[in-house]
Amino acid sequence: MQLRQVLFSQGFGTRRACDTLILHGEVQVGGQVLDDPAADLATDGLVFSVQGQPWAYRAKALLMLNKPPGYECSRKPRHHPSVLSLLPPPLRQRDVQPIGRLDEDTTGLLLLTDDGTLIHRLTSPKRHVPKVYVADCADALTPAQVAQLLDGVVLHDDPQPVRAAACQALGERQLQLTLTEGKYHQVKRMVAAVGNRVVALRRSAFGNLHLPDDLAAGQWRWVEPEHIAPGL
Repeated sequence: MQLRQVLFSQGFGTRRACDTLILHGEVQVGGQVLDDPAADLATDGLVFSVQGQPWAYRAKALLMLNKPPGYECSRKPRHHPSVLSLLPPPLRQRDVQPIGRLDEDTTGLLLLTDDGTLIHRLTSPKRHVPKVYVADCADALTPAQVAQLLDGVVLHDDPQPVRAAACQALGERQLQLTLTEGKYHQVKRMVAAVGNRVVALRRSAFGNLHLPDDLAAGQWRWVEPEHIAPGL
């Protein structure tokens, strides 16, 4: 692939902007400056740097973000900053987007990609991809509430009961739920349906991917496609 196309595909600007970076000596491969936009490079395992910033070539971007509160999962946020503002410009330029959404006040694991096929695969209702949430509740939990969440509750806009695939109390007021659906405000509405209220909500897992303990709020890291379990 030509060097100009490598930069363009990785989100370093328009083709003209990428040419300018190269011609100005801002791009290095293997520690050497490459100033020919038409230079051919093998992309397998390619690592380059732009203005001193190292970057590994990825045909498709997949990353995880530890979403902090106060951010919207939208490219056109209405009331709060977009989670995309937490990413470096090249990832925003190549149009990565969240795989599903978390509410503005919900924190935790958020996956983002520019791979439309993967987005469909992980969000399709037919796939039943599990997502694990930890909810802090306003009132003490009862065994009856946990049992009801497992048995199913009816939400006002759907006559069919919705059930937690797994549910357990982690403490007097803390609940862990596993859901395989993606209804609007589902955890909050399910907890409300059993007579309690969510005061804080965090997603800890998506499919077989878990939020690492060492990934601070607002930070992100790459996810290799092979780390997603087959069948998801």
